[in-house]
Amino acid sequence: MAPKVFMTSTGATGYIGGDGLFAIAKAHPNWELSALVRSQEKATQVTAKYPQIRTVLGDLNSSDLIEKEVQNADIVFHFADCDHVAAAHAIAKGAQHHTPERPLWLIHTSGTGILTVEDQRAETYGIERPKRYNDWDGVSELVNLPADAFHRNVDEIIIGAGQQNPASVKTAIVCPPTIYGPGRGPGNTRSVQAYWLSAAVLQRKKGLLVGEGKNVWHQVHVQDLSNVYLALGEAASQGGGKATWNDEGYYLAENGPFVWGDIQRAVAQAAFDKKLIASPDVESLDGAQTTAVHPFGIYAWGSNSRGHSLRARKLFGWSPEQPKLIDLIPEIVEGEAKILGLL
Repeated sequence: MAPKVFMTSTGATGYIGGDGLFAIAKAHPNWELSALVRSQEKATQVTAKYPQIRTVLGDLNSSDLIEKEVQNADIVFHFADCDHVAAAHAIAKGAQHHTPERPLWLIHTSGTGILTVEDQRAETYGIERPKRYNDWDGVSELVNLPADAFHRNVDEIIIGAGQQNPASVKTAIVCPPTIYGPGRGPGNTRSVQAYWLSAAVLQRKKGLLVGEGKNVWHQVHVQDLSNVYLALGEAASQGGGKATWNDEGYYLAENGPFVWGDIQRAVAQAAFDKKLIASPDVESLDGAQTTAVHPFGIYAWGSNSRGHSLRARKLFGWSPEQPKLIDLIPEIVEGEAKILGLL
């Protein structure tokens, strides 16, 4: 019997959810898919590409609606805003209607901003921090990160839903780092961090470096990320499959580290090569200057987020195949220049 799968808004038309929907619908056209969308216009966008999907009009504040949809689903993909507390509570509430005979498989999207807590507390930027996390023998650390870490308040709600009723609610948290690459969904196809950076360099007509630019993040192409969601969904449809859930249900999804200074220099070089700025040089900015360029600049381009993805590789044989972020910088810069009307 085909599982009933519910996806939260901006899931079906958002960047991560849109690409996840593409991968899931392509692999399993027989699954009963439904998606929360914010408007009839977005519903039409989705059904034009996926006629078989059932759209549900509402938003992340539609708590009663979300609770009901979660109650009726077998599998839930929460692709939407990982900081939206009300939506997480509604999902957790809907989850409690499930039983051991008909458990809910709840796949939630967090983000490795949760690993930037040291820089967040110390208000540091542009330096390298040695602390590294992993989701295999370090999984207990991930499910017990400090309460003041980014996204942790919502992680706690989702984890708590599984802890409250572990026989009936099976949770998996997917925690991607810097995401990039063209999405395949019907709505937004662009990510943020490297795209904000490219737009900022083009608008200020000069390259930038946040502090010393030595801070490290990890990366994942959106299409590789979707294969993690797909593998978890398939495991859920098999009653758990090879996946681990609840206390061992935390999946960092990454394809290696990069240094933000390398990306910042590559953006400046690409913009210069396209004759969009006068020099490939980068200007080192302090915290206040970085914030003036973008309100989230210190966090997005200046913090450290180092988390190794072992669980998906060991359990599913997940193997990222798409290009690295630095290889796509010329394409990203060109795309932002077109949006800004510069090309």
